[in-house]
Amino acid sequence: MPAYHSEIEEFQRKVGNMAILPLRTKVRGPAPSINTDNDIIDESLYYFKANVFFRTYEVKSEVDRVLIYITLYITECLKRLERCTSREQGQQDLFAMAISKFDLPGDSGFPLNSVYSKPENPDLMREYLLQLRQETGNRVLEKVFDTTDGKPNKWWISFAKRKFMEKSLSGPGDRF
Repeated sequence: MPAYHSEIEEFQRKVGNMAILPLRTKVRGPAPSINTDNDIIDESLYYFKANVFFRTYEVKSEVDRVLIYITLYITECLKRLERCTSREQGQQDLFAMAISKFDLPGDSGFPLNSVYSKPENPDLMREYLLQLRQETGNRVLEKVFDTTDGKPNKWWISFAKRKFMEKSLSGPGDRF
């Protein structure tokens, strides 16, 4: 059974070899804000539990590269939320993680340099990934703390130990 790919086919802009896709967000950044039921973050969350089990992933488009990055970032969010006892603490931790320093494609610490090309405009790439990270963190928080007792959902947290494509956005020794 092959991994799930994004159903989004059209995009207006790209940075490096990653598509800049419209997002359902209030977070400022280069991705345009749209009012839709399903964007790339929703797709990534929907396919996350199935895709996270794959060790390989065939990249079919620039949109798939966005899906890969978001999937890896969801794993980092779950690792961080694993130690949180309340929604407020989770929100603070995810925001701090989203805005913390992170490697871009082409940097030596970026885990998937074989899949991503170094961007011609690194500032635009950083702004786009920052916007993706903040919005993804907000949506993961909604999924994980969608419980009546206010504690993290154990079924989502159980995926924190999984590594999509045997990769992680955090390097060895990182606090995540």
